[in-house]
Amino acid sequence: MQGHGQAHRRNRQGAAIPLTRTGILYALTLAGYFGTLLLLIAWYSWIAPSTHFPVALVLLVLVLPLLAPLRGLLHGRSYTFAWSSFLALFYLSHGIIESYSNPATRPLALLEVTLSLVWFTAALFYVRSTRTDS
Repeated sequence: MQGHGQAHRRNRQGAAIPLTRTGILYALTLAGYFGTLLLLIAWYSWIAPSTHFPVALVLLVLVLPLLAPLRGLLHGRSYTFAWSSFLALFYLSHGIIESYSNPATRPLALLEVTLSLVWFTAALFYVRSTRTDS
């Protein structure tokens, strides 16, 4: 039950958690992650498929690594958020290289840069906000 007009998400036990700073960072991380995933699928399947390599190969190389952190990100595991931020740096680099080398797909590449930066930054702040000082 969502009370008092507040947005909620569910924790591992299924209890509702008010959408706090951590919840916003969680949502931003997932937005950047899924945005990057969907952008790459659309980009290399329909919008501007590669003329040098088979579409399946390009999708395999670029999209398959994105599936590795999916479960941990959806469950809000800090460890997965931490190491997936390194994966986001790969896509940040890919976007920068594509924007420099291919003017025809520069808008898509800059969108990839933006989404991967959102993913990277939000994931780091999420880990910081969920860590417990021992």
